[in-house]
Order: sequence, then C-alpha cells, then structure tokens
Amino acid sequence: MTEISSFFLHPAIGFFALALVLPFLPGRRPSKIPGFSKPGDDSSWWRWLLPLPAVLAIVAVFTYEPGNYGGFEYLGLKLQLGRLDRLSLIFANVFAIQALIGFIYAFHVRDKRLHMAACFYVGGAFGCVFSGDYLSLFIFWEIMSIASTMLIWLNSRENGRAPGAGLRYFLVHTLGGLLLLGGVLLRYKALGHFDFEHVGFEGARYYDWLIMFGFGVNAAFVALHAWLPDAYPEATITGAVFMSAFTTKTAVYVLARGFAGWDFLAYMGTAMALYGVLYASMENNARRILSYHIMSQVGYMVAGIGIGTALTMNGATAHAYAHILYKGLLFMSVGAILHSAGTASLEKLGGLAGRLPLVMLAYMVAGLSISGMPIFNGFVSKTMTIAGAFEDHHVILGILLEVAAVGTFLSVGLKLPYFAFWGGKPEDTTRVLKPIPGNMYLAMGLASAMCILQGLFPQMLYVFLPFQPVDYVPWTPWHVLQTLLLLGFTGLGFMLMRKVLKPHAQRNVDFEFLYMLIGRGFVALVSRPMAFFDSLWSEAWRVLGLRGLMGGAKGASIFDRKGIDTVVDGAAYTTRALGFVSARMQTGRLQDYLAGAVAIGVAAMILVWILR
Repeated sequence: MTEISSFFLHPAIGFFALALVLPFLPGRRPSKIPGFSKPGDDSSWWRWLLPLPAVLAIVAVFTYEPGNYGGFEYLGLKLQLGRLDRLSLIFANVFAIQALIGFIYAFHVRDKRLHMAACFYVGGAFGCVFSGDYLSLFIFWEIMSIASTMLIWLNSRENGRAPGAGLRYFLVHTLGGLLLLGGVLLRYKALGHFDFEHVGFEGARYYDWLIMFGFGVNAAFVALHAWLPDAYPEATITGAVFMSAFTTKTAVYVLARGFAGWDFLAYMGTAMALYGVLYASMENNARRILSYHIMSQVGYMVAGIGIGTALTMNGATAHAYAHILYKGLLFMSVGAILHSAGTASLEKLGGLAGRLPLVMLAYMVAGLSISGMPIFNGFVSKTMTIAGAFEDHHVILGILLEVAAVGTFLSVGLKLPYFAFWGGKPEDTTRVLKPIPGNMYLAMGLASAMCILQGLFPQMLYVFLPFQPVDYVPWTPWHVLQTLLLLGFTGLGFMLMRKVLKPHAQRNVDFEFLYMLIGRGFVALVSRPMAFFDSLWSEAWRVLGLRGLMGGAKGASIFDRKGIDTVVDGAAYTTRALGFVSARMQTGRLQDYLAGAVAIGVAAMILVWILR
C-alpha cells in the first residue's frame, strides 16, 4: 500500500464535523434533552450550514488528483483513507452532488437529529468510497448502518410502522456487517493484511464469498432484499431521499472494486432486475414501488459488474450515477405528495395533476429517466449495460434486462403517475393540501435539470467513467427507435390494462415471510426447549431448593434468638448491673470513699498473702 504522498482533506470530515457541532448551536432543539439549546430559542440560522459540507465536497472532488493518500500505520496495521482513482472519484462526484440536493430538499426541517443522522450517513458513504483497506471500510460501513437506521426511527411519531421497520432494518444490516467482518478477519488470518483489492472469481476463497454476501445485503440481493421495501417507505420524507442514494450505491461501488467479472453477480443482478419489477407492478404504496425499483435498477449495475467487460463496467458506473439522480428525484416528488396530501397510497390519490403541476412535472422527468426514455439520463446509461451484455454474448441476460426495462416503464413511468395525478378521476378540489416549501421545489428542479442535461449531452457523464475512452454512442437511430418501440408498446398495453392494474389497499408479502418462518423456527428449536428446561428447573427449585432455603432461614432464626440474642442480651444485663452498683457506690461522702479504699487495700493484701 502506497504511503501518503501529499495533503488530503477527506470530504467526510465536513459532514462529521457538522453533525458533531449541530447539537450545540443555538436554535430549535433536536429533542427535549436538556442542554441542547436555550428553552424557547426558536432560531434556525444553523440550517444555512447544511449545504456547506456538500459544497466543499464538490469542490474537493473536482480538484482531486488520482493517487493514494491518507496512508498510515496503527497497531502494526497499514490503513488507507484516500484511494483516489477514476472509479472512486465518479462515485464521490455524484455523492457530493446528491448530498447538496438532499440538504437543500431538507432545508425546511428544523429537527437537528435528522440532519445529524444524514451528515453521519453521507460522511460514512464518502469514507467507504475512499477506503483502501477493509478495516476502515468496515468502520465507515457501520457508521452508515447506524445513521440510516436513525433516519427511519426519527419518523416514529408520524408513522407507527417506523420503529419496527427500523429494528428489522438494523438487524438485517447487522447480519450483513457480521458477514463482512467475519470474511475480513478470516482473510486477514490467511493473507496477513487488510488491503481492499480485486478478487478473481477463479481464485476466490470462502472468506471472499462471505465478504461478497456481506456487500450483497446492502445491494439487496434477491432473498436478502426484504429490508429495502420494508424500511424505506417508513423513513422520514427527507431521510428516504438520502437513503435512496447511498446505501445500495455504496454496495455497487465495493462490488465493482472487489468482485468485477464474477458470473454469479451477472445472474444475480438479472434476477434482481426482474424480481424488483415484478413486485413493483403489484404494489399500492408509491414509496414501496420506488423501493422495489431501487432493487431492480441496482440489478442492472450488479449484472454489468458481473459481466465485467469495459463496456458493462462503464454502464454499471454510469447507471449508478444516473440512478442516484433520478431515484432521488422520484423520492423527492413522491415525498412532496406525501408532505402535501398526507398519503402515498395510490388508491387514495388521483386528480392532483392540476393542483400539484410542478411536482407532476418533476416526477415525470424522473419516471421517464428511470424508464430509459431518450432525452433523459437513464437512456444513456441503462442501454450501455444491455448493449454490453449482448456484445459479450450474454444474449439471455440481455433479453431479460430488456424485459425488466419494459416493466420499469409500466410501473414507475405509467402506473404510479397515472393513479397519483390522474387515475381517471376529476380534479381533486376537496382535498386539503399542505403547502410545499420552496426549497423542495428548488431541489427537484436541480435534479430534473441534471437528468435532462446528461441525457442530451452524455459526455457530461461519460467523461468521468473509469474506462476511457468510452466506446459507446447512445444517440444512434437504432437505439432511439428500439427504445421508442419498446416504450410505445408498453404504453399501449398499459392503456388497455389500466383497469386491471388499478391499485388496491394491500401490502404484498415478500421474503419477510421467509424471515418470519426462520424466526418461528428459531422459537420452536431454541426458545421452546429452553422454556421447557426452565420450567423443570423452576419446579425443582420450588420442591427442593425453596424448602431448603426456608429450612436454612428457620435455623438462622433460631441461632439468632438462642445464640446471638443470648450473648448480646447477657452482656447488656451485666453492663446494666455493674452500672447500677457503680452508681450506688458514688455517694459523694469522703468517709465512704476512704472506707472503700481501705477495704480494697485489705483485700489486695489478703490476696497477695494467699497467692504467695
């Protein structure tokens, strides 16, 4: 590992510093905990500090020179906090931009706890991206896990499902962290270092698989994904915007860094793309639909990493960049609906296009972006991965990814906006809508502009990709025609089937059913036998131990009365008698004292004479 070569200011420092300073700044307290601020102080000037770390991170990322920085030794271990290359810098680039957009979107929120959690969360993501060793990566990984859990729990007052969802989220990510830590420690025992390096599929050992599945929990591998649609819809409105950008994309980065070219990932990614689309098409809650589509879109990235060619790696990276922007915009626009209308359930919405026109436009930009519509950034990233799959002769995978793209447009590009903004209903003039803060509109506008500009000018994105030069041109007649045909026929199918796809008030059971079976199995195999043995021990104690204890107590009572009390009481009686005699002897007359002295002297002389 290369040692530090020049000064390196880590972007995470600004976010961590702000998170630590916020509680002590005057203004609205984050809670009723005494000492956070003066009672009655309702100032909120500190909110202007929120975008500052993101702005500094943007400046830093665009001025960094590739190289190895921040290397040092601790307890004989070589650690590195600043591995800067094209792969880490492009992720840091979009992380910084999305952090700025996210804090602008959350500017109206006066709960310092939420901003503190978001700062720790974003700082942890930067730490993961720049880590050159597994040990520091694991530390930042866990910071992200804890901070993101808080973004869910902080919604407990408004959402009764948040505490349970946050607990399940934390438990699943604890499992992922244990898999990662176990693999890292076993790897260190085998190799003697913590260097985070690429591992070829053929030379992989069992500990590499543990590490990969630890990353896979955050990437939402099929069967390890149920935490995502369970937790994200229950997070705070602004917290969900941050969570949509960082957890899964940090996992994409570490998979690209360490496990590119693994065939397992190619098949897993394709399964993720299809599975997420399938469940999204059946869901009713808008934020659950978007959560399933995180899984689906991350599947494209994982598949591209698994195929492992320069084109698919560029496609996975480009799609991660585009996805962070348009998925954040999707959660921002749906969050604006939830903020204003008070619900994200599609069966309760409809007829809002005329009353929330700017939100509708922002959502459509994001919905068409995720669908891969020409002009938007999803078109210049998603098609790169699919084209790379066909180019590398993974024809079946390429076809299945195209099918997933159709499902994406069907559920996110058509179903969700139709039933949220129109739904075949007249304009909803009776619903009381809460005003949407201007900072939320500003954040949605910035994200919309980024989605459109990158779609029109793909070189804005391609110039940052890890493998240069980028040998891919999205704006060809065939690509445009193919995409328009697929999306056009999908739109036609939706118009014919929209009554069948009408949402209903239900929550579909996913792999959490398997988790519940595992929990019940644990209860049956562990808790119940333990309860049986506990009942046996309780009965034995009642019959034998308790009687012995009562007998011992009775013996102690007798000993106390007959032994200790006799000695203590006898000493007391003797002392009282001596005191009584002594008092009688103190008459105050001199002749009595002289007579007593003579008597004592005569007695002493007699005693001496006898003993002699």
